[in-house]
Amino acid sequence: MEFTALRREPDVDGTGLAAYDAADRLLLDEAAGALAAAEPGTVVVIGDTHGALALGAASDHALVGIRAHQDALLGERAITANAERLGLGAAVRTLPLGPELVSGARVVLLRLPRSLDQLDEVAALIAEHADPEAVVFAGGRLKHMTTAMNDVLLRRFGRLDVSHARQKSRVLVAREPIRPPGGRDDTDAPWPRRAHDDALDLDVVAHAGAFAGASVDIGTRFLIEQLPHALEGSPAPARAIDLACGTGLVAVALARLLPGARVEAFDQSAVAVASARLTAAANGVGDRIVVDRADGLEAVGDGEADLVVLNPPFHAGGTITTALAERLFADAGRALAPGGRLVAVWNSHLRYRPVLERHVGRTRQVARDPKFTITASTRG
Repeated sequence: MEFTALRREPDVDGTGLAAYDAADRLLLDEAAGALAAAEPGTVVVIGDTHGALALGAASDHALVGIRAHQDALLGERAITANAERLGLGAAVRTLPLGPELVSGARVVLLRLPRSLDQLDEVAALIAEHADPEAVVFAGGRLKHMTTAMNDVLLRRFGRLDVSHARQKSRVLVAREPIRPPGGRDDTDAPWPRRAHDDALDLDVVAHAGAFAGASVDIGTRFLIEQLPHALEGSPAPARAIDLACGTGLVAVALARLLPGARVEAFDQSAVAVASARLTAAANGVGDRIVVDRADGLEAVGDGEADLVVLNPPFHAGGTITTALAERLFADAGRALAPGGRLVAVWNSHLRYRPVLERHVGRTRQVARDPKFTITASTRG
């Protein structure tokens, strides 16, 4: 397949962002023999950001019935868009991360996640539900790989081989899945994990790969602590939204602080959405918070929101970018009603205030510490 035909759309684009890289090429080359021998419906691809692996396998080996999972919604949509544009729409279908995705799989192509916990959760799923003869080709860029990844895979597989490095990429090949003795029920599963934060009196529940895991990152902690001050001087919102919600802690704080409001939480990450639902339930507000996987505020009409609270991401894969935050700021400005408020926390060195004033409206500083700034922007 010609990789240059792949596009990132509808995902964010920009300098340093691409729809494929050298690790994708190496993975397909290392797995070529296994893919050539694979039967239809036995190939699974996990973590394929925009379709290079799934569509490369389909195109180069005339494979159909490929099952693919991508945590980010925009990445999932990019896989579908690339498949349709390349005439491979019937060859690949996307599925949630779960037993159906990997059941009976003989060949698994995996882009290694940076999180060892996330790798462990995925490896455990494959080992338990894939075919006993399954082979996993797990690849990534050397700068993001550690020998600890070998240890994680060897907890779930009996044999691990390591490819030669090429173009600063490497592939780990895992065989002989180790199945849990006697099967496993939910009480035995290591994921999701739950922890209590005494300072905030909140429980957090997280699947592997959720930002900050079963803990409270310092930016979110600062934001929750300052929320009452950020809302001073504004009418009680009828509709409050936790945008890019992660594990949903801000949504829980909003539900507690605003008992009369409809609280919603959105994230494009499937792991985040699953975690946020569990966090809301663990804190006794599951019936008060609607959590959905969405691209920004696409589910909210123009001028329909009274309050949006946001801790914006600034990584797209391994690349640091302000494009994600600016996109979410603009979406909040569109979705807020006149007089509505966007409360945001951000790393102070990013100097987002002019961007917030351009996309939303008048912006004031609510609080600042050595690392973070919290602002409240009012829609004009």
